[in-house]
Order: sequence, then structure tokens, then C-alpha cells
Amino acid sequence: MQTEKVATAIAKWLKDYALNAGVKGYVVGVSGGIDSAVTSTLCAMTGLDVLCVEMPIHQHADHVTRAQEHIAQLKERFVNVRDERSDLTPVFDTFVKAMPDGGPDAVRALTEGNTRARLRMTTLYFHAGMNSLLVAGTGNKVEDFGVGFYTKYGDGGVDISPIADLMKSEVYKLGAHLKVPESIMKAAPSDGLYGAERTDEDQIGASYDELEWAMNQLAEGKSIDSFTGREKEILDIYFSYNTRNQHKMKPIPVWEFTHNLR
Repeated sequence: MQTEKVATAIAKWLKDYALNAGVKGYVVGVSGGIDSAVTSTLCAMTGLDVLCVEMPIHQHADHVTRAQEHIAQLKERFVNVRDERSDLTPVFDTFVKAMPDGGPDAVRALTEGNTRARLRMTTLYFHAGMNSLLVAGTGNKVEDFGVGFYTKYGDGGVDISPIADLMKSEVYKLGAHLKVPESIMKAAPSDGLYGAERTDEDQIGASYDELEWAMNQLAEGKSIDSFTGREKEILDIYFSYNTRNQHKMKPIPVWEFTHNLR
């Protein structure tokens, strides 16, 4: 990957899109992770208005510290960057109290995790609407089109996806080029919905390097049955996530009239 040229091309693409849309720039939810750090930096490179928003919900201190470090660094480097902090913890707690109790623990944890992501999406669109901005998505190719590791109408609800054609390894290469803080570059990827102790790898059962490998194997038309051991396990994990999350990756099904029913 021609890292410098890719960064310049994405920043230009973002700038052109915003200008053509008649908006002032972008809002980005900054989590303390590599994807949001790279996305917000690329948006900052446009020279347009960039609003970085922290949205803690019972957030682990590590995530908060990394997010604040990145935002402070970005504001020092780019005069067009500003930030807001929307503490959603009381909003989330009030919402959950209004919902029914009970249900299996695992199902409830997943549902509440998705609710956190959807509250954040709503918050970003509020800031976007109030400031004439677009919401920039932070999903990479493995998450968005490989395993579907995001929340439908949560972090998947965006206006534009600047890094969705980049593998996770390519996001890290861009991060190094864009001078993303070392604390973020070294941190284990986590969606931040269940605490710092639950990394993405813990949840999925495979690392991003492994998932990227699996994505490439299947793209080359290789059969899962031709692999054994850990490689077979990784492919099974990838295929399982990819299959059951197709509803996130494909357009919403629309029932259509047939000629005889009109």
C-alpha cells in the first residue's frame, strides 16, 4: 500500500464529498481505538470543520485516557479540530431502567451493548445536525464486510465510510504514517461496549490478522475443507460471522409488487 498517497487520496475524497454536499465538515466519535483515531485524522487533513466527540457510557479509564490523548494531539496539529464530550452514562442507565427486566445474561449483555452503540449514533447525528456536519464512520473492511462486527444502526449508522476498504493491517500502517499516539497503536482492539477486559479477539475468537487471512483465503476461492487445525478453526469462525451478519451488509429487503398484484 502506498501509505502517503492513500492518506492524501482519502482526505481529498472526504473534502470533495463534504463540499459537494454543502456541509461544513465531519463529526467523528473518538473511542481511543485505532480506527477512530485514523478516521478523525484523515478528516482533519481536509481542513474543514472537524468535531471529535467522546461519548462515555460506564467507560473504562483506559479508553477515556487514550481518546483524550488523541484529541489533544489532534487539536495541537490541526486548527480546524474541536471536541465535545457527551456523557451518556445517565441516559443509558435511565433507558435500561425503563426496559423489561430478565432474560438470559448473555442475550441481555449483547442487547445492552448494542443499545450503547445506538445511543452514540443518535448523539453523533445530533451534533452533526446542530453543526452542519456529516457523520464519518470508523469501520474497517474486516469489520464492515468480513465478519460484520458492528451494531446495525449503531456504529454502522453513518454518512460516509473513509476506511471501509482498508484491512485492519492497512489501518495500522496509516496510523503510523499519520502519527497516531503510540498508546493507541499498541492497545488491543476493543469495541468498548463491555469494558476494556473484553477485547474484540475475546469476543470473536480470532485476531484481526487471522480474520484478514481468512478473508483473503475465501476471496481467492479456497475451500474451508482444505484446511486443518487452527487455520480451519479461523475459517469456521470467519464464515460463521460472515453468514449470520449478512443482514448488516446487504440492503434492507423490500417486498416488491409482481405485475399480477397491481
